[in-house]
Amino acid sequence: MTNTEIVNFLREASIKASTQRLAIYSYLDKYRNHPTVDTIYNDLIGDYPMLSKTTVYNTLKLFIEKGVVQGVIIEDGEMRYDANITLHAHFKCKKCGSIHDIFMSGLQERCNFEGKFKVDEIHLNYRGLCDKCCGE
Repeated sequence: MTNTEIVNFLREASIKASTQRLAIYSYLDKYRNHPTVDTIYNDLIGDYPMLSKTTVYNTLKLFIEKGVVQGVIIEDGEMRYDANITLHAHFKCKKCGSIHDIFMSGLQERCNFEGKFKVDEIHLNYRGLCDKCCGE
């Protein structure tokens, strides 16, 4: 997304697009590596010296509340962040630690809840070896 598209996207979600919020969302949109707060902070601090970890944390919390980012916990309670808010699963490589999106068409439709529940989210995580590590 361009900066203009991100500003409009955030505004549609009733989020004021400050410089720091724009930088954080732009980072998530560009790097689909499911980063932690520390990763985002460390990668942005050089370009945004006034940025604090608290700002990153609070911005991500706001993004989740407004539905423009999803939090992903794959193991050990470590929160990671994903700008892709479509319904999908995640795969974490046990060797290199990389996290990948897994798209499964019809996932929600395949679940039979007998009309008893209204499902808003599905969290499905896989662990194993990624294609890069399988070949090593």
